[in-house]
Amino acid sequence: MTERKVRILVAKPGLDGHDRGARIIARAFRDAGFEVIYTGLHQTPDQIVSAAIQEDVDLIGLSSLAGAHMHLFNRVVALLKDQGADDIMIIGGGIIPEADIVKLRNLGIREVFTPGTPLETIVDWVHKNVKPR
Repeated sequence: MTERKVRILVAKPGLDGHDRGARIIARAFRDAGFEVIYTGLHQTPDQIVSAAIQEDVDLIGLSSLAGAHMHLFNRVVALLKDQGADDIMIIGGGIIPEADIVKLRNLGIREVFTPGTPLETIVDWVHKNVKPR
């Protein structure tokens, strides 16, 4: 029996309308052999967590370019915990100040990738750190 592929949900929480980076990373994940679900723009944390649970994902990739990352990412972490699904790993990406990256990691975001991070670096990180649940 073959092992299930890692399933990744790529999500754009909040009012951020710029999804080029999220679409690029979703394609890179797909090309690397992961199963990818992209939720589209303007998702609420509730919608993201609901989709992650329904799709039985192993990893959520949150993208934020609008400055609301602290609130939105924290809300996703809290909702996963409330739903008993805090074994779903979360990574973040976008325009996030270095000081906030430390805070996000302390909240439970496993890694944060900023603009300019090579796609290979992100894909390699997922290969090394995420296994099917």
